[in-house]
Amino acid sequence: MPASHLLVPVPIPDSVAALIGACVPAHVLQAEFDADCAAREVRRFRGPLLGVEDQADREQALADLARANKVLAAHHPGLTVRPGPWY
Repeated sequence: MPASHLLVPVPIPDSVAALIGACVPAHVLQAEFDADCAAREVRRFRGPLLGVEDQADREQALADLARANKVLAAHHPGLTVRPGPWY
């Protein structure tokens, strides 16, 4: 049984993040940023009583997330971003 739920996220120094970013292609870094933003946007629009405009915004954010995840999965399947546990 993996104990991944027991892992505590540890912040990494900016210099280490820069080294990691230098090894990853620019379009993958952009897709990671886009996926994170889209997942945050999807989390904003949750609940059963969304208006028509909110539903359209949520669908647009889901489409953006899927587009970014397609790029991330092509690079490495473990990089994909999920909108949240309630999805």
